Formats: sequence, C-alpha cells, structure tokens
Amino acid sequence: MSTTRHPPGDLGREPDGTGHAPAVPADRQWRTLSLREATGIVPTARDFARQALHDWGWLPASGADRRAAAEDVLLVVSELVTNACLHADGPEELRMARLPKKIRVEVVDGGAGQPAPRTPHRAGRPGGHGMFIVQRLCLDWGVSRTPEQPGKTVWAELAAPA
Repeated sequence: MSTTRHPPGDLGREPDGTGHAPAVPADRQWRTLSLREATGIVPTARDFARQALHDWGWLPASGADRRAAAEDVLLVVSELVTNACLHADGPEELRMARLPKKIRVEVVDGGAGQPAPRTPHRAGRPGGHGMFIVQRLCLDWGVSRTPEQPGKTVWAELAAPA
C-alpha cells in the first residue's frame, strides 16, 4: 500500500492477506458503511457518523469543546464524501475508527485523482474549499492506494475532545 503522506499506521484495519482484517484491539472500534447503492449519500454518511459519535460517547456533547469536536467530525465526513461524489464517481465506502485520542475517517472511492487543498477564492465563488477545510480541521490527512488496484482511500484524523 502506498500513501501520499504517511502510512495509515497500525489501526487494525489492513487486510492480513486472507482478505480479513486482523482482530481489533478494544481501544479501537471501526464502523463501516457501504455507499455503493446509497441515495442521499452525504446526509446518509452524516447520519452514520452522528450515530457512531453517539455510540462512542461524543454525542450528546456535554460542553462547547465536545460539541465543536463532534461538529468538526461531521463536517470532515461531509467534505470527504462530497469530494468523492464530485471528483471520483462517488464514494464506495465510509469507515470511521475510534482510537484512544482521535477519530479516523476514511472514504474509499474508485477514482484516480489526487485531492489537494486549494486556497479559498476571495471572489465568493462556491465550492473548491473541501480539502482546505479538511486540512484546517484535522491533525493529519492523506491518500492511500493499493498498487495494481483502482481507486484510493482518503483518510483524515481528528483529535478527541479533552
């Protein structure tokens, strides 16, 4: 697997050669949503993310910092899924992981393109800000590809609230 930034690390998600993911440690929980046949893809993805955050205790938020952290996750999910819709013939899968001090969001698509942040337009034109927003909100983000296979996984990691 190659990546444009750095390898995703040992998150308990990489296949072990048999096509199955290895056992996931208790402090790492993954949620996966297939988006191949979904309608209303962005709202579906946000609802899925909101439910995961609720299950993981991020929502309902007990204070402003926790609420802002949860909203940041939902915004990043929206931006990554929207980007896949606009530039990669649609997302195939949304994955989210709860890690000890962060949340990881992954969007798998079949596109060959390379997402990149652009400086926001001063002329007020809509669009083109998705990856800039992701870059600003996240601890890190990148693109992973598997050699000899089409598509990519765009991933982003956000800090857990204190």
